[in-house]
Amino acid sequence: MLNPVLLFAPILAFVVTFFMTKRWIPVAKRIGLVGRDMNKPDKPPVAEMGGIALVSGILAGLLYYIGLNTFYLGQNVFNLYLLATLTTVLIITFIGLIDDMLGWKIGLSQWQKPLLTIPAALPMMVVNAGHSAISLPIFGTVNLGILYPLIFIPIGVIGASNGFNMLAGYNGLEAGMGIVILLAMSLLTYFTGASWVAMIGFVTVAALVAFMYFNWYPTKIFPGNAFTYMIGAIIACMAILGNVEKFAIVAFVPYYIDFILPIRSRFKTEAFAKVNDDGSLESPYPKIYDVTHLMIVIIKKVKGKVYERDVTLSVIFFEVILVLIGLALYL
Repeated sequence: MLNPVLLFAPILAFVVTFFMTKRWIPVAKRIGLVGRDMNKPDKPPVAEMGGIALVSGILAGLLYYIGLNTFYLGQNVFNLYLLATLTTVLIITFIGLIDDMLGWKIGLSQWQKPLLTIPAALPMMVVNAGHSAISLPIFGTVNLGILYPLIFIPIGVIGASNGFNMLAGYNGLEAGMGIVILLAMSLLTYFTGASWVAMIGFVTVAALVAFMYFNWYPTKIFPGNAFTYMIGAIIACMAILGNVEKFAIVAFVPYYIDFILPIRSRFKTEAFAKVNDDGSLESPYPKIYDVTHLMIVIIKKVKGKVYERDVTLSVIFFEVILVLIGLALYL
């Protein structure tokens, strides 16, 4: 059973994120950190860089949990890996903020951006986190030995952080996908005996729920690259620490698709839709270059008209199906 005193960790993450997001929105607008909501007819200005608020809540919740491990629960053995996770979160958030503020100015290409995230994998590598014997679809259990920290951990952290950053741009999409994936991972790791790994997810989900209050349609704040890189990195860290890589591979199917589709355009297309005067959406290109474009086409055939909320909910529903399949692999 979950110790009741631990429940304050996600509660603290929720409260801090909610307060910081509410405070950050007017500050961001006042100092000019705004972007245009491209899927609205009037393209209104919206506060940017919501990752600043989110990381505040996650840090508060996890530091509280680490303190409990040290002074109350006597589980110091896990603190090294929890602190490595926190270090990864801080590094990837810093990198994301640089990308948010300077990436477009210095002309970073799609293949250059993953290079920025390499340092975020180092904390998990140097503590030799996770298990070198992993269970993979088709291949079964494979013992990777020293290759696991040297090759597979950086591939996981870099791939997940950059992959999660790709499927984005619609109100509530990034936060909603993060909630679904991390909640499922939290439940999976909790019931497989890694409750300390589950706490990373529960804290992050609580912070995401608080952020979603402001990010749902019509959004008051955009997540930004710091947000998406961070959530992707946390997913990778939980998969590594909880030995649930197989689940993470299944859960990331939409992101694989979203990587493959734009290859035909050499990554020159965008995920934003073509917006009609009534707020309904159209696919912006003759061909499909993004998962969101695919959803627009499918929903339009079913309903006749497609709105931004329809796209967000359909992608999240697709993810729910995938995480259920991923959970079934461990039953």
